[in-house]
Amino acid sequence: MAQIFISIGSNINKERYIKAALAILPTHFENVTYSSIFESESVGFEGNNFYNLVAAATTDLTLEEVCALLKQIEREHGRTPADKKFSPRTLDLDLLFFDDVICDSPAQLPRDEITKNAFVLWPLAEVAGEFSHPVENKSVAQLWQEYDKTKQKLWKVEI
Repeated sequence: MAQIFISIGSNINKERYIKAALAILPTHFENVTYSSIFESESVGFEGNNFYNLVAAATTDLTLEEVCALLKQIEREHGRTPADKKFSPRTLDLDLLFFDDVICDSPAQLPRDEITKNAFVLWPLAEVAGEFSHPVENKSVAQLWQEYDKTKQKLWKVEI
């Protein structure tokens, strides 16, 4: 079983789509746990605030199968392949880690956004604090501790 971590985000009907993700992920993965839900301003474009969280899970699926499944779930929830990287979205599911795999295809692993965005790193630290980043050679908790928290503002929310 592979240990996986998935970043979940939405800024269009965000409560609806975050709840949909919370419901669907356990139907495809084992031992699913979630971080708190955070709200933050959009990064890279002007738009509505985002809800973000991270799911930790285990799976027997291959890396390729996990990536394809996440894209399928996004499409089933209104996301289109034509959507620009920095744009509003109904549901964004990004694979952050697949065990300690380092690769560029079928996904960039570990995901570059882990160390760049508080809305990824803080929730990841909640569910994977002891997990060692295979490139940085530091625990996720240590990366969060060292992160410049003045760069991005985010706060916990209840939905």
